[in-house]
Amino acid sequence: MLSSYVVRRALTDGKYKKIFVERLTEPLHLNLISLGVALFGPYRAKVAFDLMVRQQYAFPILFAAEEAKRQGLRRITVLEFGVAAGAGLMNMCELARRTEAATGVGIDVVGFDTGAGMPPAIDHRDMPEYFQEGDFPMDFEALRRALPARCRLVIGDVEATIPDFLASVSPAAPIGFVSVDVDYYSSAVKVLGILEGGADQYLPIVPVYLDDVGMDGANPWNGELLAAREFNEAHRLRKLAPFNVLRAKRVFKNAGWIDRMYAAHIHDHPARVPATAKRARQAYIPNEYLR
Repeated sequence: MLSSYVVRRALTDGKYKKIFVERLTEPLHLNLISLGVALFGPYRAKVAFDLMVRQQYAFPILFAAEEAKRQGLRRITVLEFGVAAGAGLMNMCELARRTEAATGVGIDVVGFDTGAGMPPAIDHRDMPEYFQEGDFPMDFEALRRALPARCRLVIGDVEATIPDFLASVSPAAPIGFVSVDVDYYSSAVKVLGILEGGADQYLPIVPVYLDDVGMDGANPWNGELLAAREFNEAHRLRKLAPFNVLRAKRVFKNAGWIDRMYAAHIHDHPARVPATAKRARQAYIPNEYLR
């Protein structure tokens, strides 16, 4: 049962700290309201109140689906890089199912991994003080059998698998969310190649979750932050930036995942190019001082 899974996660080492450091330091009235939302609220409200397992997936998947709907799209694709044992990927599938039911936008899920655990670190930029060769192996057959039909696994070095995958992405089901949980700088550099496809293979703004920027030793000169900086320097019309004023938009402000949520801005997307960025109606601001 989902409820028992939530309880088990809450008791896992480190998760209880989120409850006491993040959730219970929020205003009491918001925590009380969230009890009612948890029991009776619709899916969108549960996402808004951070009541889903892995809020860092629930928010961006819902955001992407709603943006797709505004763009007149009926389907999107969401990606996880760094599957490991697969709990995150299976959770992503469940959130995709619930988001699809709430929005009517179909969601395909794709997970990328070597299947062999972590490779050797190249140097200090890979933060070897936190990660080492062989960490996070996968039981491929067990995971493959457990995954729902909406999901597929892509096994192999992403440097080889991303080009083939991008060739298969249809503008009718563009990439709407990317989770980057590959730990190493050297791996993140390869993964960010997923953002080098055709402009119409993406939503105009693609939420990108950078899991390991929250490590104490992470900084702009190592890990995923360095990979993101180098990506920005190398691409004129594709930029990664922290998700704009996200903390101010959230009901609960202390959640750690907020600081790890970035956005890939596809500045050459048709919706952001003057010649093709047309709205149905002209914008107008009324002036209440005019009689």
